[in-house]
Amino acid sequence: MADKKMVEEITSMDEDFAQWYTDIVRKAELIEYTSVKGCMAIKPDGYAIWENIQAELDKRFKATGVRNVYMPMFIPESLLEKEKDHVEGFAPEVAWVTHGGLEPLQERMCVRPTSETLFCDFYKNDVHSYRDLPKVYNQWCSVVRWEKETRPFLRSREFLWQEGHTAHATAEDAENRTVQMLNVYADFLEDFLAIPVIKGQKTEKEKFAGAEATYTVEALMHDGKALQSGTSHNFGNGFAKAFDIQFTDKDNTLKYVYQTSWGVTTRLIGAIIMVHGDNEGLVLPPRVAPIQLCIIPIQQKKEGVLDKAYELKETLSKVARVKVDDTDKTPGWKFSEAEMRGYPLRLEIGPKDIEAGKCVLVRRDTREKIEVALDEVAAKVPGLLETMQKEMLERARAHRDAHTYTATSYDEFKKVFSEKSGFVKAMWCGCKECEEQIKADLSVTSRCIPFEQETLSDVCVCCGKPAQKMVYWGRAY
Repeated sequence: MADKKMVEEITSMDEDFAQWYTDIVRKAELIEYTSVKGCMAIKPDGYAIWENIQAELDKRFKATGVRNVYMPMFIPESLLEKEKDHVEGFAPEVAWVTHGGLEPLQERMCVRPTSETLFCDFYKNDVHSYRDLPKVYNQWCSVVRWEKETRPFLRSREFLWQEGHTAHATAEDAENRTVQMLNVYADFLEDFLAIPVIKGQKTEKEKFAGAEATYTVEALMHDGKALQSGTSHNFGNGFAKAFDIQFTDKDNTLKYVYQTSWGVTTRLIGAIIMVHGDNEGLVLPPRVAPIQLCIIPIQQKKEGVLDKAYELKETLSKVARVKVDDTDKTPGWKFSEAEMRGYPLRLEIGPKDIEAGKCVLVRRDTREKIEVALDEVAAKVPGLLETMQKEMLERARAHRDAHTYTATSYDEFKKVFSEKSGFVKAMWCGCKECEEQIKADLSVTSRCIPFEQETLSDVCVCCGKPAQKMVYWGRAY
């Protein structure tokens, strides 16, 4: 029984998805609760996933001309209040600093919930001429939002993220950058995290405070709820006018810059868990997995077994990220632990295998067991990891498509949401009142107006007036 104990401590996802999720983040040792209410300690295994996300995204950002900077974590109140919509949007979540040491501050400062105002203040002095543009900056940092309800990775009072902030000479350049960064996110989620996404625009009601347009990538979790996985905002020149960010253009006239901002957070780790995980634990896509292959020696006290395991590690480390589990736990326990931690491949090797010149590779995603000759294993592993990466994306896409429905009447719309979970595609008139009605009736929000439009009918699913756009609707995290 001891071997199974670890898995028995995970609640089944069909029984209680929220508890299943919490069990996994704790049992796989990704996160731990702290004495700081609403804030999490990200443990080494969790942080290693974030480091891989960060390294890959940073590389992709830099390929588009992005440079990293760092801004202060405090924002004076007067600065935050310069853009009315922006401050109103964040007011309920702001944490304030009122004292420096024992002295009350002359002006209270907030701990950054996001850094638009700081970047604007910076650009005001940094941009003078069209020759100074574009400014394409990003920062990796943490932000603080005083959330009432928190959940590991998905929502915490302090979380890690990157926030890009750019300034451009023309509205067209700003729009191009906004869409370009959304595409970087979409490609990254699909290529690296094996998470398929819907790309589109947020409605006026759901867009970022102070933005002209917000674009989003929306993913569907295993329980049929949506997760906003990355956003990119076009600010037009609204912030520039509020902060007086002007430059001398080629025609020698003063003009306001056009700005964008874009970000993803540690909630991406939550997305990986909820898209790919199962009742045995975490299932990590190979490209993001900190450990891609775990070697488990069987009867490791027998002569030559551990030596062979370390020898294999040395060989395989040239083609994958490898660890040897040489703890004194039973093989059964080690198998369960490797599954819990989501290692894409495990390699089992014992005295009989060594004698026969072979080993067993086990895929975490399908549990398929593959016998491989020891002298061929290094050649076999990279292809196997690539196959897993590709098939995990295909399975996630198939799951999403199977849980995407269409509705052309309000009765049908309500019926789908009362009986099923997932995305519902339906036509919309463009009125905020209909969005509010739908939210009040069903606790459902517009997820995005997809770039790829379809005409499902001529009328709004809610009010029956002429339809303007097809929208993805869903319940979200």
